Amino acid sequence: MSAQQQYDEIGEAYEGFKALPLEQYVVVPSFLALVGDVRGKSVIDLASGTGFYSREFRRRGAAEVLGIDISGEMIAVAEQLEEADPLGVRYEVGDVAELRPIARRFDIALAVQLLNYAEDIATTERMCRALHRGLKPGGELFLLNQSPDFRFDGPTPERYGFRSELTGVEVETGPQVRTTALLDPPVSFIANRPRRDVYEKCLQAAGFSELTWVPLTVSEAGERAFDAEFWADFHANPPLEMLRCRA
Repeated sequence: MSAQQQYDEIGEAYEGFKALPLEQYVVVPSFLALVGDVRGKSVIDLASGTGFYSREFRRRGAAEVLGIDISGEMIAVAEQLEEADPLGVRYEVGDVAELRPIARRFDIALAVQLLNYAEDIATTERMCRALHRGLKPGGELFLLNQSPDFRFDGPTPERYGFRSELTGVEVETGPQVRTTALLDPPVSFIANRPRRDVYEKCLQAAGFSELTWVPLTVSEAGERAFDAEFWADFHANPPLEMLRCRA
């Protein structure tokens, strides 16, 4: 099943991910902190899903936000949310690997769980080139991905709301992974876990520099809500990692 088909089926349930402990107390605060101050800047959110980060950065003062996702259902949910609470975020359906030329370039690009849907290195490079084309010279790209170092035989992220399992299939970029959000009912999707060198070589080939891997951290709110023992598995085997680079 393609990424588009998977996310068309998930649709509105995707918004529920943000209430799970890993997202609420680790992923969202870490990614927002990594991107930092967006006031007055333009942002393109590629693989925007239902527009969570698109909306959040618009609320934080971004001058313009464009969200693009391969799933028409995801964009439909994003547009419904925009209609209910107008922020001025624009959305489009589009495949980043085959992205149409965009008339303008942006200060900031976001790629949350994007490159893991490329089926091979050539597609990964096309996505990276599209990301680069969307940025002004010197603009910044921020990525969030499953950690290339996550150990499937190590501590799991299940107590934080997610299950991550190998499917047994290996693609050119790395192993194929089934991730399940432990909602009611659970929601699963299949993607790949690219090796670290795949990210680095493809981004550099597209023209990016200053590549920096950044670990996620538990927020102060997360430390107040749960004790150190609760977060021990996360620290022992972080399931996700962030990456920043410059066009």
